[in-house]
Amino acid sequence: MVPTMVSFFRRKKPAAAVVPAADAVPGPRYDIDALAAAFPAVPAPAPATGIPVVADVPATDPRDGGASATVAPPGTPAGDAAADAGPAGWRERLRGSGFARSLGGLFSRHPKLDDDLLDEIETALLTADVGVAATTQLVDDLRKRMRAREFADASALLAGLRAQLVALLAPVAIPLRVDAAARPFVLLTVGVNGVGKTTTIGKLARRFKDQGHSLMLAAGDTFRAAAVAQLQAWGERNGVPVVAQGQNADAASVAFDALQAAQARGIEILIADTAGRLHTQQGLMAELGKIRRVLGKLDPAAPHEVLMVIDGTTGQNALSQLRQFHAAVGVTGLVVTKLDGTAKGGVVFALAREFGIPIRYAGIGERPEDLRVFDAGAFVDALLPSSLGD
Repeated sequence: MVPTMVSFFRRKKPAAAVVPAADAVPGPRYDIDALAAAFPAVPAPAPATGIPVVADVPATDPRDGGASATVAPPGTPAGDAAADAGPAGWRERLRGSGFARSLGGLFSRHPKLDDDLLDEIETALLTADVGVAATTQLVDDLRKRMRAREFADASALLAGLRAQLVALLAPVAIPLRVDAAARPFVLLTVGVNGVGKTTTIGKLARRFKDQGHSLMLAAGDTFRAAAVAQLQAWGERNGVPVVAQGQNADAASVAFDALQAAQARGIEILIADTAGRLHTQQGLMAELGKIRRVLGKLDPAAPHEVLMVIDGTTGQNALSQLRQFHAAVGVTGLVVTKLDGTAKGGVVFALAREFGIPIRYAGIGERPEDLRVFDAGAFVDALLPSSLGD
């Protein structure tokens, strides 16, 4: 038994079968030129301590023989069309919002004028992020008017609610006015991470450029990877010079250099980007105050506009965000973005009631043209039908 077991364990494993070269699957082979074309070299970022880069870019695309380049946000599919102009475009983009879904069919389902209808309206407003304070104000006023027999039916109550919503937003629907006496008019953009500040800057650059203004961009978001490159891409598409330093450079230094360059060139508008930051990060919030103070050394009135970009999908958290940013840097205008997606939209009313800060623009799509001057009437008309039959 023992010799048999020893011979068993000493038995060699069979050699692995070798696949003939003729049976192997031939892999693709590339020469050096093909690999270089497939993987172009990425330019190294400028050093943080170096001289700021002011990139002057042409407004034309040389591939089109010098014709004007079509401006589109980076990453936007070529087939995406801008929303229609006027109220029709607002209705097209906002009809799927949480506010429209909550209130759009409510009056058709409950045409009877009674307290149950008011209770449903209250629930729908709260669900749509209008907020407790604004909802209570709206419903209490409707209840008083209903008991005073001001409404003949549910259609009249619907008209009353629409009028209330417009009246709530009308005082803050104030377009941005560029002071021609300021050279340059400095616009500082702030907001938390991921709200679309850099994209909003690109769309504003397109708008101002189309209006005939000369402008310059300052790539102050030196923290997020590729933020500088993203803003430079917007500058290239719009034919706008961009002042930039390397990643992790001092944002206040970038803003200072950009303002100096804009003053030297007689630029009309300077838009400065900043890194996104949570409103609870006190150190980063203090940095915004530093940027404002540094700009004030060159122009005591700068920045002339502090534009906070708010994500429309944020909900009631937008109130605490705005409260902290306003305390840190003095917000003078708002841009509410992403209203065309899953946003409920009601937070706009809560912001208007609590702060009264002008809402300059609303984002209802991906195209540059979809950054609309905020229109209280068009906004409410898109969220609520004008009659029970709509």
